[in-house]
Amino acid sequence: MPHDRTTTPLEAALRAAERGWRVFPLRPGDKRPALHGESVCTGLGDCAGGHRKWEDRATTDPDRIRAAWASGPFNVGLATGPSGLVVVDLDTVKAKDSKGTPDGITSLQALCERAGQAVPATYRARTASGGVHLYFTAPDGVRLGNSAGRLGTHIDTRAHGGYVVAPGSTLHHGTYEVTDPTDPVPLPEWLYALLTPRQSSRALTATPVPVRAPRYAAAALRAETTAVAGAGEGVRNWTLVRAARALGRFIPSGDLDRHEVEQALNSAGLRAGLRENECRAAVTSALNWSIANNPASRTA
Repeated sequence: MPHDRTTTPLEAALRAAERGWRVFPLRPGDKRPALHGESVCTGLGDCAGGHRKWEDRATTDPDRIRAAWASGPFNVGLATGPSGLVVVDLDTVKAKDSKGTPDGITSLQALCERAGQAVPATYRARTASGGVHLYFTAPDGVRLGNSAGRLGTHIDTRAHGGYVVAPGSTLHHGTYEVTDPTDPVPLPEWLYALLTPRQSSRALTATPVPVRAPRYAAAALRAETTAVAGAGEGVRNWTLVRAARALGRFIPSGDLDRHEVEQALNSAGLRAGLRENECRAAVTSALNWSIANNPASRTA
């Protein structure tokens, strides 16, 4: 098993690559990719055959890694899908959370208790904010996507279409560090089952139906989240904003719960390939606009 003690981002990248994990550079002191976007692609080098995104350019080649990190102290991004990993992200409580909101660790413990399972022992890292990343190997022949809140409050997952900041990276408020270098174990079957609920053959996503929502509101939620999850590059953000504005009109009347709408749209946006911060910002802004411009809000 490779040794996980790291002293520089380059060493962190190389040690991840030794495990067969594909890495790419993130901006120094940041979580964002340090690679160019499609709109400014020159069509040269790696992109000579067409623009290649960070997931396509992530590599285990030590020569490419050394060349990339030679130009700066980049943080290390780990492309979870190409690396054959599913990472469970247990986040901390946020300042905006209501009193009593559990953190990701507490939510996972409660989930395990309900399932009659122990908290899995596997490769574990502490995030810069004090959260936890649990690394699992992905099931063979399965292409899992990302999720936000599906397993519980402050629990997200990263697989195909997602990445995590690897240990050895540093943000202004802390460093990502390995706390258990055990080799990742396979994703437990009971967790896999929760991440892949049964779907209608016509459905692109498995959006939970709100228990108390009228039929027309629940149908609107399913339709809009399906549209978001299936949106292609170039229209994903617009589709997400339009969906949030459409669903926001059901909130003042109580037909839909705002938290349920936010959770469903954020999950759909992640499946479409948007970043988590993009989803949450777009959904929050669009819902606020919709609610403020809804006649039911002005007469309430």
